[in-house]
Parts: sequence; structure tokens; C-alpha cells
Amino acid sequence: MPAGRLSVVVTRRLPEPVETRMKELFDVDLRDDDRPMTREELAAAMARADVLVPTITDQIDAGLIAKAGERLRLIASFGAGVDHIDVATARSRGILVSNTPGVVTEDTADMTMALMLAVTRRIPEGLAVMQAGKWEGWAPTAFLGGRLGGRRLGILGMGRIGQAVARRARAFGLQVHYHNRKRLRPDVEQELDATWWESLDQMVSRMDILSINCPHTPSTFHLMNARRLKLMKPSAIIINTSRGEVIDENALTRMLAARELGGAGLDVYEHGTEVSPTLRALPNVVLLPHMGSATLEGRIEQGEKVIINIKTFADGHRPPDQVVPGML
Repeated sequence: MPAGRLSVVVTRRLPEPVETRMKELFDVDLRDDDRPMTREELAAAMARADVLVPTITDQIDAGLIAKAGERLRLIASFGAGVDHIDVATARSRGILVSNTPGVVTEDTADMTMALMLAVTRRIPEGLAVMQAGKWEGWAPTAFLGGRLGGRRLGILGMGRIGQAVARRARAFGLQVHYHNRKRLRPDVEQELDATWWESLDQMVSRMDILSINCPHTPSTFHLMNARRLKLMKPSAIIINTSRGEVIDENALTRMLAARELGGAGLDVYEHGTEVSPTLRALPNVVLLPHMGSATLEGRIEQGEKVIINIKTFADGHRPPDQVVPGML
């Protein structure tokens, strides 16, 4: 443990209250702009810091970790996901990794419901007409969408966010179904009024809406592949506020373009910012720029968790949100 104040390097701009608190506590190197660091800049930061505070836009792989300086002892990631960090390699070098779990649960669940409403009620189409000044008045058959109430919602991944979606869905009158690695306890199922499906294939074939709320792991990559997407009803819609890699995006785009699916609401994409022009042009699709967790309150809470992890580490204790390889 270095003597004195820890040297902390932050890779992106954070909310002002978070940066102010960090300056009070640490010898912190903050960003002047908000562009992602280059690989060379990341390597330089890891060579001089005691603690690195990256975000999901920073790929901390084995090569970078191998070049890290002897000072680096903690990677305190700003975000819940850690698939951008080679945690096992970091651990082998004696570098701890922490994250900020649980903070974005309610915000992401809110956005999931917003996307459901946007797709089923054709909100972007109405907004485009208004912004273009082309609205000619109300008509009985204009912009007809569908009700949420009474539809079957299948939730793929019933962790914190999946359960938060289920609670909201019940208030909208949706029938809640779910598939998860492990079945929930009976009391939780009863509280959520949720029906468990052991078979994902059987669930998706019967749902009107499918919400993706599972993490990206080797076992969930393309979990919704072309074969499984074809099991869905032609009228069904798919919502993804989790990880883009869970869906075969090319197959999804083809089916949406062919009207073999009713629609999609996506906040995440398989290839990051590289979104297919075909997908962007489809009228039955609502696309957002990874806004699911984007609330000021949530970002400040994430920053507070990062600070607590660093402070606890500086005091000689295990960070409360330490990530352990094999438990991801």
C-alpha cells in the first residue's frame, strides 16, 4: 500500500459532485474532455496509478494488464458490468477489481418499460410527424398501436433488473413469465406473480413481448440466435436494455425487415456504436444510445460506490464490491 494519498486516474468525465469528492480524498487525475482514452493513454494511466477508474468503454485486456506498473493495485470500475476487464489476469497480477452493482436497477427497468410503450404505441412515429409539422389532426385510425395490458411478457434473466421490470409490468396489466438459470424462491414468484419456464424455447414461442435482462457471458452470447428468434410470434416484440451480444443482431434485423417480428426496442447493440443502417431505417424499431442507466441520480450513486471501494481499499480492507473471478 503506497504511503500518503492514493494516485487515482479516471478515464472519463464523471458528474461534478463525484469529481469534487474525489479531489478532496485522492491525488486524482481527471479528464478535461469526455472522449474515451486510447489504448496508449490507458497503458500510460495504468503505469502511473495506484487506482484506475475505468468505464465500460475501456477494454482492459490481458495485454494492458501485463504492462501495468507495479503501483497499480485496484481497478475500481465505474459501472456494474465487468466484461470489459480481464478479471482473472488482473487477479493473477495482484490487482483487485471492483464494480458498482445494484445502482442502475430501477433506472434500467424504467427504460425497459419506456421502450415497450414506445414500440407498442408507435411513439417515435407520432413524434416525427409533430416535429416535421405534418400533423393534420386526429383521426380514428391514425397511429393505431396496441395495449400493453393483457399481453404476455417473457423476461429473460430474472436478477435485480428483471425483477424490477416484473414489478412495473404487473402495474401495466402484463402477464409476467420468466426464464432464468435458477428458479426464484416461491415467495418471490408469488410476490411478482411470475410464471417460470424451464425451457427458453417454449417460453419465447408463447410471448407477446420478450425483455432481455441477462448479462453477457460466454453462455449467453447469441442466446437469442436465428433459430430461437424464429420461434417467436410474428406479432411479438423484443426489448433489450441489457447487452447487445445476447441477440444475433443480423438475424434480428433480417426478421424485422421481413416483418417476421412485430418490432424491437433496443438500447444496446452487438457491435457497440456500429449499428446497421438497415436496422436504423426500420419503422417498427426504436433505437436509443445506451441510455438505460442515464440518470443524474444513478451516475452520482455509481460514483459514490467507486469512492467507497477506493477508500475501503486505502484503509487496508477488501472493497465491498470486489469482483471475484469465477463468480461473474
